[in-house]
Amino acid sequence: MATRHYILATAGHVDHGKSALVEALTGTHPDRLPEERARGLTIDLGFAHLSLSCGEDDFEIGLIDVPGHEDFVKNMVAGVGAIDAALLVVAADDEWMPQTEEHVEILTYLGVRTGIIALTKSDLIPDSRRSDLIASITKMTAGTLFDGAPVIPTSVVSGEGLKELKDELANRVGQLAPSPDVAKPRLAVDRVFSLHGVGTVVTGTLSGGVLRKGQRVVVEPGGVATRVRGLQSHNEDLEVAVPATRTALNLPDVESGAGVRRGDVITVPGLGTHSVTVDVELLMSPRLLEVGKIDVRPLRDDSRARLHHGSMNVPVQVRMLGVRELLPGERTLAQLRLESPAFVFAGDRFVVRDWSERLTLAGGIVLDPDASRARLRAPSRVKFLEARAASPGDLAVWVSSRLDRDGAVKSGHLLRKSNVGASQIEDALAELVRSGSAVTRGDFAFAVTRWNQLVGEARSLVEAEHREHPELVGLALTDLRSRLARMVSDPDVHELVIDELCRAEYRRQGSVLRRADHRPELPDALRSVGERLRAALSEKPHEPPSRKDLVTTPAAEKALRFLIEADEAIQICPELVMSTEGYRSARDAVIAHLQEHGTATMSDFRKLLGSTRRVTVPLAERFDRDGVTAREGDRRRLKGGGL
Repeated sequence: MATRHYILATAGHVDHGKSALVEALTGTHPDRLPEERARGLTIDLGFAHLSLSCGEDDFEIGLIDVPGHEDFVKNMVAGVGAIDAALLVVAADDEWMPQTEEHVEILTYLGVRTGIIALTKSDLIPDSRRSDLIASITKMTAGTLFDGAPVIPTSVVSGEGLKELKDELANRVGQLAPSPDVAKPRLAVDRVFSLHGVGTVVTGTLSGGVLRKGQRVVVEPGGVATRVRGLQSHNEDLEVAVPATRTALNLPDVESGAGVRRGDVITVPGLGTHSVTVDVELLMSPRLLEVGKIDVRPLRDDSRARLHHGSMNVPVQVRMLGVRELLPGERTLAQLRLESPAFVFAGDRFVVRDWSERLTLAGGIVLDPDASRARLRAPSRVKFLEARAASPGDLAVWVSSRLDRDGAVKSGHLLRKSNVGASQIEDALAELVRSGSAVTRGDFAFAVTRWNQLVGEARSLVEAEHREHPELVGLALTDLRSRLARMVSDPDVHELVIDELCRAEYRRQGSVLRRADHRPELPDALRSVGERLRAALSEKPHEPPSRKDLVTTPAAEKALRFLIEADEAIQICPELVMSTEGYRSARDAVIAHLQEHGTATMSDFRKLLGSTRRVTVPLAERFDRDGVTAREGDRRRLKGGGL
């Protein structure tokens, strides 16, 4: 069986022994900074690697050690944005503390999949206290990702519990499905540094897809293009990095700081651009009321706060829909207006902390990463967000909610900025089509109600044109498109609607759309005028009157336009109209003459047709345009056989 990769992060209060436990498990002390070593205090993220087995399964675990001091919670959140499991550390001599609770809340908000609990420094308390302490911890973690997780007493001094902890870690991660590869790789940058002779190196946790050596990538937000010159995981050179691995990338074309920094995301082109406004669901945990050591403060509408997403921390303005403040145990729809752009996907989890970075206020899920600031509380927006918030794991609902809101969406753009793969989205769309709630045409997907409205509107417009103007062949396509643009602006959709009608009882004829059985006829008021025009054009078919002599009234202009659109007459040039029969007989005569004589002059044409230069000159030019003849000096010959 292939080796499976996971990311594990520590959590817990300061001085509870997280870093010491990581060193005991992996042999690597995670504190990197000289200041950390000098103070014995974890300030920033530390990293280690752990190989585990369970039965026939092998696991490679990237381990992130986080700071536990309240001053560095922002660094803690930067390390746990894409982890699979958490190791909660509670010191036996200090028990449950404020940062223990805050870390649990953060992990719960972020949707971490599983966890295990280590009771550290167990050698410092008598055995008689252990059962009571374990029972207390079990009670405190009820309703969290640690609900039901074993509490394993450990000691880095005596080695107690370390094997049991490793075995339980292997058992826990073994029950998790591997992190999915949905061909949307994202590496949230948590470290950036430069090496002499190498250039810029970034590290982070890779999720959503693979990255390859030599691959073209972009730095978001900003879309800075670069490439992966080198690739490592835990100091091992790689050709390919897979999801759920700690990954280091050598990016030769960007500079540390100006070009890439902590909080940026390394991804591939084609996954959309950054966000500045996101619609979300917010949750403030009910546990905050139950834990007396945590300062409870509501999150108020229109307040400034800090959004923590991935390794990024950005100021936001919080606009709530329906409530003025969020209290423990409450949920609400909201819009986060970012003061700096971020690369965010639908379905992502995040944490909101207060402006001063002292309190974790809420968490949530991104419902729309490309939201508009206009019409914040519009019914269509609220319906869209409520549907997604009610079914965060139902992909069909997320697809149908987009179609219901927008009506028409390019299939390839459906949930493009999401943590779901294209094949899953296609399957969800196919199910909606089978159930009759969506249709696909060309590159577009439609809510079936919107598609029916578009087709019905187009049909109604054509039928109205036939009723009001029976003398016309049909509705001008330019007019049809302009009317459809009021419902959906994309001209490609207009063509799909026209094609749909043409598959049924309608036909495209030149620049108009008509019902297949429609035959133009002059209205009663123009019938006599039409008969006069027919007679005038037929009397001398090769020498018809000029247009100004034919059209002396507005009624005559309408009637002549009808004859042209009905193919009873042909406009040779702006000043000359011939009956269709006259034009064709002239054309046939010219073809026969040229087949016999090879070429002809304008004088030959006048004699052949018995007409004047007023007619033969524009008629010959029309023959040229129609591909019947080709001009050579003052003579003409047949072109391409003349037909």
